Amino acid sequence: MSAEPLGPPEPVRRRLLARAAQVLGDLEPDQVPVSLRKVRSFAPARRASAGAGPLWAALDGEVVFRQQVAGAWRAAHPAVAEALDGGQLPEPEAIADEELLAGLYLLQPQDWPALSEPVRERLARQVEHRSGQAAERAAARRVEAVEAERDRLRAELGESTARIAELEQELATIRRDLRRARSDADRLRAQIRLQATEAADREQHEAERARRLDEELAGVRAELDAERRRAEAARQQARTGRALADARVRLLLDAVVDAGAGLRRELALPPVEIRPAEVIAEEVRSAVGVSGEGERVPTRGRADDDPGLLAELIAVPQSHLIVDGYNVTKTGYPEVTLVEQRRRLVDGLTALAARTGIEVTCCFDGAEATPSAPATAQRGVRVLFSLPPMNADELIRRLVHAEPQGRPLIVVSTDREVGSGVRRAGARVMDSLALVRLLGAR
Repeated sequence: MSAEPLGPPEPVRRRLLARAAQVLGDLEPDQVPVSLRKVRSFAPARRASAGAGPLWAALDGEVVFRQQVAGAWRAAHPAVAEALDGGQLPEPEAIADEELLAGLYLLQPQDWPALSEPVRERLARQVEHRSGQAAERAAARRVEAVEAERDRLRAELGESTARIAELEQELATIRRDLRRARSDADRLRAQIRLQATEAADREQHEAERARRLDEELAGVRAELDAERRRAEAARQQARTGRALADARVRLLLDAVVDAGAGLRRELALPPVEIRPAEVIAEEVRSAVGVSGEGERVPTRGRADDDPGLLAELIAVPQSHLIVDGYNVTKTGYPEVTLVEQRRRLVDGLTALAARTGIEVTCCFDGAEATPSAPATAQRGVRVLFSLPPMNADELIRRLVHAEPQGRPLIVVSTDREVGSGVRRAGARVMDSLALVRLLGAR
């Protein structure tokens, strides 16, 4: 009874798997065992490694597949296969022991386990010999590595020794520098103490000098207070003199006014029938198809933002107050709508005209008003809307140039271009804020 065959050594197993993977790739699809169909889809270089388990199972359990692999081996080694079929082993030089064992496993001739036993022994000796040689080579490599490491450590030791010598030399230099630095520090501390003493003496001297200056300053302040009191007395006398001069001028002015009134009664002069601003207003009304005359009121003004000053200018007889409408409303109440801005301004100007009797003309840009907004005269205030392409600035300049030279004209606007144009024509320009404050908006 033959002994149970042992599994092939690992080198033989690798040869068998490589041969099986090659045969699997050469088979027709219908010849491939079911268990190896997935392995056949692998790349040829990966079949023997990635499909090692299924391939070995097929070699061990699939008789047909093993015979197909054996046929491929027989074709590769026909003479050796013939000797094995006859129960004879070939000469050792004819074929490698690993390949011979692979053939015995595939062909499985009669009593092949017994035939494979001497081959296994030779292969074991060869493997042992190769292992010994590999161990010797590994030991030799380790010896070489140890010697190389020893040489490297010796070289590093030499470098470290040289570096230690350099560091010791640097340390000696640093110690010398430290001693020198300590000596310099001692000298510097002595200098600092000397300078501190001198600075303290200077501070004491400066403090004494500051005390004397404070005393002198107190005397100068006393003299200055006396001079201020004398100047205030002189200003009071000047104010009294100006008040007396103003009273004298007022008496003369009253006399002139009374004389003028008497002359007017004596000559029986009729009242003025038409005013220059009304001519301009009539042109605007005619352009929009509206006719009619408004109430005529005189005005007066001065060029700053003081509402008291504006009130004094308005009090001048026969003055004409010309207002840049939106310039004033956007200064006083920009948060409301344009319609509400116009209403507030015209109501305020109406109250001002009723209170002072001044002639008031309020100009708005027609481009910012409704198309139907006409030129109107509302309760003593002449309201004009410019006609495009003319704007309110140009309308104000026309009104000023239409007035006779010498008549008091007050233009309320913060627009520099408007102000420079009407000043040359003799008008007095007031800031919009003055009118806003006068009307009580701020």
